[in-house]
Amino acid sequence: MNNETRLIAGGMVMLSIATSLLVVWPYLTVRRVAAPAALQPFNETALRGRQVYIANGCVYCHSQQPRARALGPDAARGWGRASVAADYAYDRPHLLGTMRTGPDLFNIGARQPSADWHLGHLYQPRAYVPGSVMPSYRFLFQLKDELAPGDVEVALPPGQAPTGRHVVASRDAQDLVAYLRSMDHTYPVADAVPAATTR
Repeated sequence: MNNETRLIAGGMVMLSIATSLLVVWPYLTVRRVAAPAALQPFNETALRGRQVYIANGCVYCHSQQPRARALGPDAARGWGRASVAADYAYDRPHLLGTMRTGPDLFNIGARQPSADWHLGHLYQPRAYVPGSVMPSYRFLFQLKDELAPGDVEVALPPGQAPTGRHVVASRDAQDLVAYLRSMDHTYPVADAVPAATTR
């Protein structure tokens, strides 16, 4: 057997082992984990907001997977308990994220339940979090001279709204906020790891 054949054979063996450990084994262990009773499926508005979240690349700067206390200070930061597989039962696709340019959003709905806060933060992040590097998503809002019936006006801190204009949230902005507010995984972890369903 020549060196090239040994190299290719060794590479294939290593690839097979890595695939088994990183893909096949996790799939077999979590594929039938049932959703916790306290975890509700996304409603239609939150699902639309999830698409806005994806379309605007929020996953590039925010994770949705707090780590265990032994692995990092996520709990001390107020991000909640470590996530488990069952927490993502209704997520398709999963938006775990790997970057933390901004805070983890796994429990943002519990930490910031106010729709007004979220809308204002999307319009002008630094008015709510001084020094934030998050871009302003002003394109999700309209400036109007007069409000129309059904308009959702954003209540901004003093000095943040354009003089004499009303900042009105678009449907995309409202849907995105509905998605963010739906992220509340504060149920006990014991309830999040039910026995796997059988088929």
